[in-house]
Amino acid sequence: MKLNIFENDLRLKYPFTISRHTYQSQPNVVIALQLGAWIGYGEATVNPYYRITIANLKESFRAMKIRLETYHFTTPDQLWEDFSDFLPINSFALSALNNAGWDLFGKMNNRPVSSLIDSVTESKIPMTSYTLGIADKVKMIEKMHDFPWPVYKIKLGTPDDLGLVQYLRKHTDAIIRVDANCAWNAFETMKLSREFQQLNVEFIEQPLLANDPEQQDCFSKSSLPLIADESCCVESDVANCQGKFHGINIKLLKCGGITPALRMVQKAREKGLKTMVGCMSETSIGISAAAQLLPLVDFADLDGPLLLAEDLASGVTYIDGYLKLSRGNGLGVTLSGIEASAI
Repeated sequence: MKLNIFENDLRLKYPFTISRHTYQSQPNVVIALQLGAWIGYGEATVNPYYRITIANLKESFRAMKIRLETYHFTTPDQLWEDFSDFLPINSFALSALNNAGWDLFGKMNNRPVSSLIDSVTESKIPMTSYTLGIADKVKMIEKMHDFPWPVYKIKLGTPDDLGLVQYLRKHTDAIIRVDANCAWNAFETMKLSREFQQLNVEFIEQPLLANDPEQQDCFSKSSLPLIADESCCVESDVANCQGKFHGINIKLLKCGGITPALRMVQKAREKGLKTMVGCMSETSIGISAAAQLLPLVDFADLDGPLLLAEDLASGVTYIDGYLKLSRGNGLGVTLSGIEASAI
């Protein structure tokens, strides 16, 4: 098998601010996994919180490339198992490889990936949210007007989170979800949950730092459902979220790809947890992979391509708040406008 990469720096439509960082662009790496005439694509982004850089992505892909030269590919699940030692080192790189394996496998079998996943039907697909990064109140309203959408996720961690949501609620009847990205303490979480309930906020994502000992107390006293993000990265984290969160946000880059994500959905169901499939600022390559989970989850936050000034590929499409899966074989993505780099 051959492995090539495409290194990019993706310009964002707007500067994107969360409680920890402001992003002007999103560096990423797209990989092409080739076996004969078939090529599968995967994607990994840079992320400071998870200490993912272009340098360590390339290092991981370089190690993968050497092993892949003599690797006998059978299924994407087996590919994940055989390369799972990369999970604690660089889950983002493993995710790109696993997703590329699914794309490749679908193309080899002349079938969309969705048809290869058990229990997947398009009869139950949740709407996806569109994320508004932290900004001036007026600017956030301008973004809403520029992109009318039925579900907004509001990034919080400002000096006046309550005032911001109150202001935005006056200007929209859309569903509002909020994401604090670990910016609050337990007192703020419980207080704001009561206030936000009155503003018809649907849920709160990751209010406290990951592994905060007060999370269990917040769970029992919060007026709104709490969804784990930074507290739930890999499969083993799912069980730890029971009794601390009402649901989990599954991101392929955090957990290592489609293969473990499917297992996380099942484990969450067994624990009575709601599930959401989320993303980083990814192109249609990464989003087309994550979208395979849509019929299996309760919520979705797959707006990556909508946040970019220009996408690198086509795949899933957005219609009135919903994502429509591509009918093409594999992940159904087509690349455009990028050149392969030597690894």
